Amino acid sequence: MQESSKIPCKVLVVDDSQTVRLSAQRFLREGGHEVLLAEDGYQALALLHDFMPDLVFCDILMPRLDGYQTCAIIRRNARFAHVPVLMLSSKDGVFDLARGRLAGAQDHLGKPFGREQLLQAVQQHAVRSPCAP
Repeated sequence: MQESSKIPCKVLVVDDSQTVRLSAQRFLREGGHEVLLAEDGYQALALLHDFMPDLVFCDILMPRLDGYQTCAIIRRNARFAHVPVLMLSSKDGVFDLARGRLAGAQDHLGKPFGREQLLQAVQQHAVRSPCAP
């Protein structure tokens, strides 16, 4: 199925790095998806209710509220518990992956990531959303 024939996903990208946020935004928009950016976990949680994302990419290492905490809070909210959360990080050790799973993350996407990796992750993990292939 061609990307242009898919229903666009609503994707929330949470990362304290402006470079990562803008790269993800560009790649996702090129893939035809709607994107909202947050620079930390608190901002992401504030945006969730209005944006109603189909998928969340969340950095692990962020100030104030880290990615594990943000993911766990999303999981505890019945309204968003079904929304897939993928952790973004250059930390990909066994402990980091396990901690992400314990927080409720579906998967982990290593940084730096490319356009195809990001779009493939959307296609693979947005299974319960209208943007699934």
